[in-house]
Amino acid sequence: MQCSRTTGEAPTHLRKEPNVRDILPALSAWYAAGRPFGLATVVAVSRSAPRDPGAAMAVGPDGEALGSVSGGCVEGAVFELAREVVADGGARLETFGYSDDDAFAVGLTCGGEVTVLVRPVSPALDPSFGALAASVAAGQPITVATVTDGPAPRGATLAVRPADVSGTLGNEGLDAAVTADARGELALGVTGLRHYGPHGERRADDVTVFLHSFAPPPRMLVFGAIDYAAAVARVGDFLGYRVTVCDARPVFATPRRFPPGVEVVADWPDRYLRGTDTDARTVICVLTHDPKFDVPLLTEALRRPAAYIGAMGSRRTHEERARKLAAAGLGARELARLRSPIGLELGARTPEEVAVSVAAEIVALRWGGSGAPLSATTGAVHPARS
Repeated sequence: MQCSRTTGEAPTHLRKEPNVRDILPALSAWYAAGRPFGLATVVAVSRSAPRDPGAAMAVGPDGEALGSVSGGCVEGAVFELAREVVADGGARLETFGYSDDDAFAVGLTCGGEVTVLVRPVSPALDPSFGALAASVAAGQPITVATVTDGPAPRGATLAVRPADVSGTLGNEGLDAAVTADARGELALGVTGLRHYGPHGERRADDVTVFLHSFAPPPRMLVFGAIDYAAAVARVGDFLGYRVTVCDARPVFATPRRFPPGVEVVADWPDRYLRGTDTDARTVICVLTHDPKFDVPLLTEALRRPAAYIGAMGSRRTHEERARKLAAAGLGARELARLRSPIGLELGARTPEEVAVSVAAEIVALRWGGSGAPLSATTGAVHPARS
């Protein structure tokens, strides 16, 4: 049984923060050595497909495959396409479809369609790739716009940063329209397809462009340098967050107690937070478990942007903390943002188990998961895109 390949374009869907950071070091090495490779990127999905737009797979000069676009049989077909585009120098757009009934038989986790752009990359074909890869690796905000279909060079790219632009999609009008949209999407960290006229006309759909936004990694702020903090920091780093641990006690706020790459700050938690930028992706975990730290810290946290604010403690501790926060002037809407006691009910005991519980709650909140066992739910494992 095989996955079917269809023609035409899958629907446009916008998703947050996909990236190819994991395979960038190898791609940059191939590019620096002048060795062409094929780069396949998921540009659209429909129904319950297993990967989001922005998922990528690369095939190197020696046939090495990195990354994934489907987690199933699509990989083999994309591997061959990547080798073909390197040989002939032209980009290809293919849609792979498979039914829910056939999905497990072909090694896929679910049914749906995946539309993949496969293009050759080399210094001669894409002079700006090295600079944009360096920007992504450095965590700098950048949106890469790539023509996928229409009367414009398929595979042409435009790299849009907050202050400059490099590359071209074929003409100034299209470049200008895409640049404006790319900067808007970059601010939101959104990736997806956009449609334009041949010269960037807004009310036309002749040219399809894939906007792939790379925002800096989201932040995780962990307050309280205890054993639980080390475990939460470790899982946060694993999930792709830029982790900072803060504690007012210098004897505990030492880098040796935490995983490499985790920033450790000795400062009063509320003072540190007041001087730190947060946004709608930031995760704040309060593990201090001490009212003199918790109350001023949470008073500040609950009044600023954040995706998740959780605090450790028993239910009695939470009730007492909530009374003090209300007395400090926080309203019902602000208090409702607080996830306390922190984490999902997993029966966790060890610091590592508690960290899994916290991570599970963060992921569930991010994607709208219920936290219920999959065996007790019905419907698609990966909710259909809408």
